[in-house]
Amino acid sequence: MYIESIPNRNSPPAILLRESFREGKRIRKRTLANLSKWPPRLIDGLRVLLKGGVAVADPAEAFEILRSLPHGHVHATLGCLNRLGLPRLIDSRRTRERDLVVALIVARIIDPRSKLATARGLCSHTQFHSLSEQLGIGSAGSQELYSAMDWLGQRQNRIEKKLARRHLGGSTLVLYDVTSTYFEGNHCPLVQRGYSRDGKKDKSQIVFGLLVTPEGCPVAIEAFSGNTADPTTLRSQIHKLRERFGLQHLVMVGDRGLITQARIREELRPLQLDWITALRGPQIRKLVNRGDLQLSLFDDKDLAEIESPDYPGERLIVCRNPLLAERRASKRRQLLEATQQELDKIVQATERPQRALQGKDKIALRVGKVLQRFKVGKHFQLEITEESFNYCRKQEAIEREAALDGIYVIRSSLTQLQMTASDLVRSYKGLSVVEQAFRSFKTVDLKVRPIYHRLEDRVRAHLFLCMLAYYVQWHMRQKLAPVLFQDEDKAAAQALRESAVQPARRSRRARDKAQLKRTEQGWPVHSFQTLLADLATITKNRVHAKLTGAEPFDQITRPTPFQQHVLDLLGVKL
Repeated sequence: MYIESIPNRNSPPAILLRESFREGKRIRKRTLANLSKWPPRLIDGLRVLLKGGVAVADPAEAFEILRSLPHGHVHATLGCLNRLGLPRLIDSRRTRERDLVVALIVARIIDPRSKLATARGLCSHTQFHSLSEQLGIGSAGSQELYSAMDWLGQRQNRIEKKLARRHLGGSTLVLYDVTSTYFEGNHCPLVQRGYSRDGKKDKSQIVFGLLVTPEGCPVAIEAFSGNTADPTTLRSQIHKLRERFGLQHLVMVGDRGLITQARIREELRPLQLDWITALRGPQIRKLVNRGDLQLSLFDDKDLAEIESPDYPGERLIVCRNPLLAERRASKRRQLLEATQQELDKIVQATERPQRALQGKDKIALRVGKVLQRFKVGKHFQLEITEESFNYCRKQEAIEREAALDGIYVIRSSLTQLQMTASDLVRSYKGLSVVEQAFRSFKTVDLKVRPIYHRLEDRVRAHLFLCMLAYYVQWHMRQKLAPVLFQDEDKAAAQALRESAVQPARRSRRARDKAQLKRTEQGWPVHSFQTLLADLATITKNRVHAKLTGAEPFDQITRPTPFQQHVLDLLGVKL
């Protein structure tokens, strides 16, 4: 038996239940019932029964979802990574090692965890997302991931060379800065006691430096021992840029603690390299004392170019930022007042009638703790005896320091024909993009810390892996800027600044996004992490159909209009 629909001219078709039978050598059919008045749901159920299936009263019972995996954020990140051509940069041939490295990069962006947890997320029985299925790598243990990291570390030099060829030209600005992060354990040769920028004084440290383009795109990364001084890292970066990357003319941009007088004299000048950096506080005060820098220059303007015999053949761009001056003055005032309150307590302790604080050593110990805490001891004149303690402010010294509030001096070897004074200031301020990269490395985005690897090469591979993840994330942020809180209209923001010295300002579009939490098109504004979380609600479902008895199949949920807009921005098709 079967159901047949018979056209009926201008009337609805006739739905007939029919049966086929053989009469001699001929096959005939007869109508058993007219089902035209039946509800369509009953007709469909009968059709399923006649085909050998199972009809159910509720259509929802016809299917069951065996498993759902977050998929949208994986698909978006992997699609952007492939559009960047990163797999071919890593290795021209597709191998399991390359697929595992790609998986580690994507996992570091969407769900940064330890390698053991990442391995569990890729396992077929404990998957956290659809990444393993998308790459077709099946299950991968932690040891296999470690081997893939070792494989990646061996290719770091050639990959960085390809990135430099893609993003750096023959004559270009290169921004460089260093930071540190803490380490769990003491078995790695790189791990040493050093200055902790994370406030983890009880932890051993490693130092790493990052080379980026003026726009902030990362190009290369290198790890150093935790007790390495920042300026000493510069030599290896110059060698990398000149010898390995083959760049002819470089302009190194680094902060005042990195490109020092010694580095300029011993490394930059002998190689005829240009630089942009800044002077330290004592050097600025020396310019004032010599008369090379007149503070009256800033009565009508915030930028001036001066010369000094201490810096022959160099340009000095003196800048004064009123907002920075106000912040520094306010902070100094607060620190002085807090220090004075604590010192008054020590004075009272030496004068109390019972159990007075006595002893030069004991008094000095308490005073030292206060001065170490607030860091303004240079502004106080102290008098400590066996039975008393007195102090007073060095008002003249405070006023001399306050006169330089908000003043900084950019130092460069570039001529006026090569770069204007305003562009020099903007280039030095561009170091903020490296600081932004460090924040992404060490906070909620990539979580480079803490580091548990014991082998030196594996620590270097871990840092390089994080850099490649930031490389993908940086490009994703550029494309997703319209729906992120970052400013996508940089030209408009730049036009709002009357001078390069003024603090950066956000464009009207960015301010509206921050205030309304909506774009001009009405889309919600996200951070990068919440946007990935939104995309993760696009799931890949393993579905079992009860009606037909077919094999389970995969079905991806339909993206919302906003999710589709995000995928369109990335140029990724679902």
